Amino acid sequence: MKEQQLDNRQPHPYSIIGTSRPKVDAYPKVTGRALYADDISLPRMLYGALLRSPHPHANILAINTHRALDLPGVIAILTGSDLPRKFGILPSSQDEYALARGKVRYVGDPVAAVAALDPETLEQALKLIEVEYEVLPALMNIDEALAQPDVKVNEEARIGNIHKAVAYEFGDVEAGFAEADYMREDWFYYEGNTHAPIEEHACVANWEPNPSDPIGGKLTLWSSTQTPHYVHRELSKVLGLPQSHVRVIVPNVGGGFGGKSDPFSHEICAAELSRRTGRPVKITCTREEVFLLHRGRHPVKMWIKTGVKQDGTLTAMHFRSFLDGGAYGSYGIATTYYTGVLQTVTYKLPCYKFEGMRIFTNKPPCGPKRGHGTTQPRYALEIHLDKLACDLNIDPLSLRKHNLIQPYTRTINGLRVTSCALDKCLDAVTERSHWYERRQNTPNQPSVVSPFRRGLGIAAASYICGAGKPIYWNDMPHSAVQIRLDRGGGVTIYCGSTDIGQGSTSILAYIVAEELGITPEHIHVETADTTLTPVDLGSYSSRVTFMAGNAAISAARKLKQQLFEVAATRLAVPVERLLAAENTLYDEADPGRSLPFTLAVQLAETKFGALVAAGTYAPPRAFTAIIRARASAHHQPTPTRLVQPRWRST
Repeated sequence: MKEQQLDNRQPHPYSIIGTSRPKVDAYPKVTGRALYADDISLPRMLYGALLRSPHPHANILAINTHRALDLPGVIAILTGSDLPRKFGILPSSQDEYALARGKVRYVGDPVAAVAALDPETLEQALKLIEVEYEVLPALMNIDEALAQPDVKVNEEARIGNIHKAVAYEFGDVEAGFAEADYMREDWFYYEGNTHAPIEEHACVANWEPNPSDPIGGKLTLWSSTQTPHYVHRELSKVLGLPQSHVRVIVPNVGGGFGGKSDPFSHEICAAELSRRTGRPVKITCTREEVFLLHRGRHPVKMWIKTGVKQDGTLTAMHFRSFLDGGAYGSYGIATTYYTGVLQTVTYKLPCYKFEGMRIFTNKPPCGPKRGHGTTQPRYALEIHLDKLACDLNIDPLSLRKHNLIQPYTRTINGLRVTSCALDKCLDAVTERSHWYERRQNTPNQPSVVSPFRRGLGIAAASYICGAGKPIYWNDMPHSAVQIRLDRGGGVTIYCGSTDIGQGSTSILAYIVAEELGITPEHIHVETADTTLTPVDLGSYSSRVTFMAGNAAISAARKLKQQLFEVAATRLAVPVERLLAAENTLYDEADPGRSLPFTLAVQLAETKFGALVAAGTYAPPRAFTAIIRARASAHHQPTPTRLVQPRWRST
C-alpha cells in the first residue's frame, strides 16, 4: 500500500464535532428499516399479554385459570404465586411483584400473564380468566391518603401511607426571615402528566435450553428500555438466574423520556413464560397499558414561604412538597429529594429549608419523566417569584437577574456550580423580546402593549448533568467503552448506553472519529447488549454524552497512541508532531509526510497484536484545583441540619 501524500493540509481544532451531519442511524429510521422490539419475530414465537385489575384497590380472593387453559392455542398462564420475588429499580423500594399477590393497588395492576399461539386466542383467554376481588376503599389523592392512614395502600409505608418523608435546613432560616422586609406564602398544585413515546413498551424473551447446563439454559430479552443494565439485574433476581445466564438487548427505541427507565412486569413475565414453554414470547403493550404503567410525572402539592428585602434580595426560603406517588415506589425516593434540591441553584439563597413527603395512593405509580421532581417546583417557584415581584413593584426579570447564582460557587446546600451563563442568556432574552419596551403600558404603543401584557413572561430553570450516583452505590465505573480496530480500517465501538432518540450513538461515533482522525462512516457502534457491551448505567439525567463520551475519549486515545507510535517510526518524525485527520496520520510540520489510517492500523497490529482498548468514566470525587480556588473566593456552604418535619396541608 502506498503512503498517501497530503498537500497543504492544516490541522483543525475539530473536523467532526460541531459539524452538520446526519445521525449514524438516520437512514434506517427514516426508511423504516430500523428494527424495534415489536418488529422482532422468532421461530415458534408465542404472543403474551397481562390481565390487569379493573379495581384501584382490592384483595384478590381467588384466580381461576382453568377455562382459559382449556382454550385451544393457550400454552401457559402465570399468576402471582409463580413469581414470588419482589423487585424495584431502587434497592430501598423493592415493593413490586411481577404479578400481584394478595392485593391489587391500582387500575392496571397485573394479576395474570398468558402465552398463546396468536393474538386472537390471547384476547379470548384473558376474558376467560376469572378473578374474585374484595373491593377496598380507594385513596385517590394526597389528602385522602394522609387523612386515612388505616387504609393501607402499600405495606412498605412505615407510617400510614407515607412512603418517604425528609427534612433539611441549610443556614438559619428563621434568622433569614428576620432580615426580610417582606415575606410571602403561596400554595401551588401540579396536576402531573405522563409520557407518550411513539413506540409503546414491548419485549421479546427467548429461553435457550441447555441440558448440560446446571441452570438449564440461558435467557435473552430484547426490550424497549432505557436501562438495560438494571433490567438485567432485576431479571436475574426475580427469576433466580445467575446474571451470566441473562442477556438484555435493546433494539432501536422509539422514545423514552424516562418512562422506560424502570424494570417492568411485562419483561419479567415474558421471560418466565419463555422459560416455561421453551419458546420465544413477545409482549407488546397497548397505548392504554402504557398510560397505566407509565411512571410519569408526580402530581405535587407545594407550599413556599420566601423572605425578601425591599430591593428584591432573597433572604430565606422554606419549601414543602407533597408528592402523589401512586401505588409503588419506582424512583419515588429520589424524586422526593429532587423536589427540594434545586431551588438553590438558579437563584442565590443564603438560607433554605426543605421538607418533602411522598405518599402512596391507589393510582398508577409515578416515577421519572424528564427531570423528575424538578419541573413541578420550578413551575411553583417561578410563579411565586412573579407574585413577589408584583408585591414589591419590581420588574420580574430584574428580580431574577438581581438574585442570579454566580459561576464557580457552591450553593447553600452544597451543590457545585461551575460555568453559568444565565445572566448572558437573560440579557439576550431581554434584548430580543424587547422586554422593557413591551411592558411599558404607554398610549403611544397601542399595537405593541396590552394592559394585560399577554404573551410576555419569564422563567428560568436548571437541572443536573450526569447523575453523580449509581442506583446501586458502588465504586465501579458508571460508563465504559471498548473500541476495536480491524486491519481493514474498520472501527467498532461497544457501549452499554441506549439511544432513545437523543443521538447518543452518533455522539460516540463522532467522538471516536474526531480522536482517531477518521470519518464516522468507518465506524460501527454496538450498544446496549449486556453480553457484548460493557456496563453503562442507562440513558437518563443527561448523562450519556458526558459519561460515555469521556469513556470513549479515554479508549480512543489509547489506540491513537499505538497508531502514532508506529506512524512515527514509519515516517521518521517525532510522535509529538503527528496529527490525525481525514483518515490519515501526518506530520504537522510537513503534511506531505503521511500515512493512511488503514496502513497505520496494520502496522500497529503487527507490532502490538489485536488492537482493542477500553475506557471508563466515573464522576470525580473531589473538585479540581481551579473549582476549589474559585469556590473559596465566594461563600462556603453552611453545614446541613436535619430537622423534624412539621406537616400541614390544605
